[in-house]
Amino acid sequence: MYLAQDEDTIAAISTPPGEGGIGIVRISGKDALNIAQTLFVGSRRQDLRSVPGYSLHHGLLLDPDSHSVLDECLVSVMRAPHSYTREDVIEVNCHGGRLSVRHVLEAVLRCGARLATAGEFTKRAFLNGRLDLAQAESVIDIIQAKTDAGLQLAVQQLHGKLSTRVELLRQTLQQLLALVEASIDFSDEDIELISHDRISSELQSALAAITELLAGAQEGKIVRDGLSIAIVGKPNVGKSSLLNVFLEEERAIVTPVPGTTRDTIEDYINLHGVPIRLIDTAGIRKTDDHVERLGVERSRRLIEQADMILCLFDTSVPWTEEDDAFLDMIRKKAKILVLNKIDLPAQVSVHDVLSHFSETVPVFQISISEQLGLDELKQEIVDEVLDMPLESVAVTNVRHKQALTQTQKSLTHAENSTSAGMSQEFIALDLRDALQHLGEITGETTTEDILDRIFSTFCIGK
Repeated sequence: MYLAQDEDTIAAISTPPGEGGIGIVRISGKDALNIAQTLFVGSRRQDLRSVPGYSLHHGLLLDPDSHSVLDECLVSVMRAPHSYTREDVIEVNCHGGRLSVRHVLEAVLRCGARLATAGEFTKRAFLNGRLDLAQAESVIDIIQAKTDAGLQLAVQQLHGKLSTRVELLRQTLQQLLALVEASIDFSDEDIELISHDRISSELQSALAAITELLAGAQEGKIVRDGLSIAIVGKPNVGKSSLLNVFLEEERAIVTPVPGTTRDTIEDYINLHGVPIRLIDTAGIRKTDDHVERLGVERSRRLIEQADMILCLFDTSVPWTEEDDAFLDMIRKKAKILVLNKIDLPAQVSVHDVLSHFSETVPVFQISISEQLGLDELKQEIVDEVLDMPLESVAVTNVRHKQALTQTQKSLTHAENSTSAGMSQEFIALDLRDALQHLGEITGETTTEDILDRIFSTFCIGK
């Protein structure tokens, strides 16, 4: 792989916008030390160009034109190749006000640095061999992690949990391809360097390894990206009350009057490590009220978009046509049936509700007012979406899953060719395709377009 590399010295603000104790301006590139020295007057008159790496220096930062003091600061010096980008890196630690950080960055840019693009520091870390592409992607996952479990998975990716397994698989397939190609080269001399049986055995082992990686991909995606769950039902069945219970706060207004919720209410919760976007929808019913009707229509759209549905029923009142109406909307969705108000005399049984479904559907009986069955319901939600322990998950990124799926297809083609006794040229072709797709995960095989798409999701200072 060869990718053209920009040799500009780049700079950006690396701390979030707003007021804070410290603001950091990061500089990376061959002129980083010279630019910093132009602006910096050390308390001990030290020259940043001659100080050792991993050192911190106190002083003043001066405007390059007027020589007025911009701020008092601490300057971190990290020398290539022992830095995040493997280039010379300077981090100016100044006061964290909006103006002070911006003025420091502007001064750095006037001295010859270029404003970094989104994710450019991490892109340089990848291009300089500091990180592979899967590890580079984990950086933004760490920044954007919504739960402790998501953060833990992202840190494991940064430390090479997936990359190590992919690299071992690549080495195995490269060795297999080398033997297959050697057999092709010596085919005229009637020398078989590797038999079809051994090729088949190696391919089956590789396919088993990929299957194991893909097994936790759905769980990884859920922990990384989260899950949207819509709470649906006819009016006054307890949807807003259930939302408040999950959020542990009075987020939604609750009254005995049907149709109180006229718009959707959304919020995030952390459920056993799974980030969940909960959506309280307007009660599904026919209504002449224009505002309520708009809320019902919006609820219908959100039901279509949700990953899972919590279908709420009030067991203290008889089954009605309104219950039938919204059941038709959710038949094809992943769902959990929730029977509320079991503390009151029952007018509807579990059997009555399940009789409207031909498939097996999980059902839970709860009482929101009496706090009955709620912990079991929360656990069921997690059990429904996570089929394996998170410790076994290695794939969290859709791009990685797609590359592994393509690798799996190529190896399956190779295995079919081997079983059919076809020429080893066909097997070699499929092995090359498999290696191409595997290389996309770690960046051994990639393009500028792919890199631009990945790093555009980063913040500018990272």
